[in-house]
Amino acid sequence: MLLVYMHHVVKQFAALSKQHERFVFYVEEFTLDAASELVIVGESGTGKTTLLHIIAGIIAPDTGVVRFEKTDITKLSEVQRDRFRAMHIGYVHQTFNLLQGLTALENVLVASMFADVPVRESKERAVMLLQKLGLEQKMYHRPRELSVGEQQRVAVARALINKPKLLLADEPTANVDAKNARGVIEMMRSLAIHDETSIMTITHDPAVQAMFPHSVPIHEIVRAAVEHH
Repeated sequence: MLLVYMHHVVKQFAALSKQHERFVFYVEEFTLDAASELVIVGESGTGKTTLLHIIAGIIAPDTGVVRFEKTDITKLSEVQRDRFRAMHIGYVHQTFNLLQGLTALENVLVASMFADVPVRESKERAVMLLQKLGLEQKMYHRPRELSVGEQQRVAVARALINKPKLLLADEPTANVDAKNARGVIEMMRSLAIHDETSIMTITHDPAVQAMFPHSVPIHEIVRAAVEHH
């Protein structure tokens, strides 16, 4: 079953000044099946993060169709996109984006507040996820009391709390060492596969690429051009 469909998607980023370059993002067509795993590889500045942001509805394209199952998210308002993302899409940011004043458990639970899931059910799932990610003893620690690898696992738990149909991960191993990177990817894949959640991750790390069954170079999806002024 088709999960994501993009067609003639264009996003232009204005130059900061006449001396700067303008980036034009274009996807002619892209599809992602349900319950699939895909890693997209490419260097920085080639449109990988923009691709994830558009699929997640974090930013809206200028033109084109971005369909998630039967919903064209380009037709939704920003508030509607935020709510849709909370209910259907998990996102692991490269910088984790954890709230420093909250505990690990509270950071995970924050994501469930926007998905109309009963509090008791959400807490049980949050605890389960943190336990499976090896954070049973760190649930009540704040981000500053956690290692970078532990913060990353909290971010993974937060992304999976609402049992999303799609998990997007933006360079999820960029800030951790190779041992922690492999462990987190393995746990992330295991949890997602268990819930029949599709995974789409981007990386420039060959070791991460090798852990996934399918990989695609970003230039086969995104036709990105830099225009000089």
